[in-house]
Amino acid sequence: MAPQSSARALKKPLRLDDEVRFLRSWIEKPLHVGAVMPSGKVLARTVARYVDIQSTAPVIELGPGTGAITDALIARGVGEKRLLLVEFDPGFCALLRERYPQATVIQGDAYNLDQTLAELRQPAAAMVSGLPLVTKPMMIRMKLMRDAFLKLEHGAPFIQFTYSVAPPIPKSLPGVHTQASERIWMNLPPARVWVYRKG
Repeated sequence: MAPQSSARALKKPLRLDDEVRFLRSWIEKPLHVGAVMPSGKVLARTVARYVDIQSTAPVIELGPGTGAITDALIARGVGEKRLLLVEFDPGFCALLRERYPQATVIQGDAYNLDQTLAELRQPAAAMVSGLPLVTKPMMIRMKLMRDAFLKLEHGAPFIQFTYSVAPPIPKSLPGVHTQASERIWMNLPPARVWVYRKG
């Protein structure tokens, strides 16, 4: 292998073992890791399209895992420096810091945003969640969304994807505008993206 090719291979880690990392984490902590496999490209692109790429405000991602949706956000045009990645798993945090050196990676509890995002100085342009919300009681889901809106610009989206047929948070909430993508059958398992905005 030529030296240049070798340097490139070292700079961009191979992602062939991402599925293994996910599976291992899911086996160890099935309620913390919402999926057996990383999100598929079609799902990731669908999530990313709801994010405003013209804004300079931060984009917060909850539960980025190995970075499948992070990649889609960057590919859409979200600057890496705008990304604030909140991940509970220390192994995934180390991987994210290596893959996205310009992003801010915070190891913390996404269900305690007040403490985890205490250093956030500017309201975010979007919050993207890959958390397994349907494994949590409804009161915890509602608290997460309420806390998310406190960290977001007025009208900015809280974007949540789910493998569940039912919405992860009720779609008829006072003062909240809700929209949903078509079901993404090409994802494994099939998924849907839900977008909530405080109106």
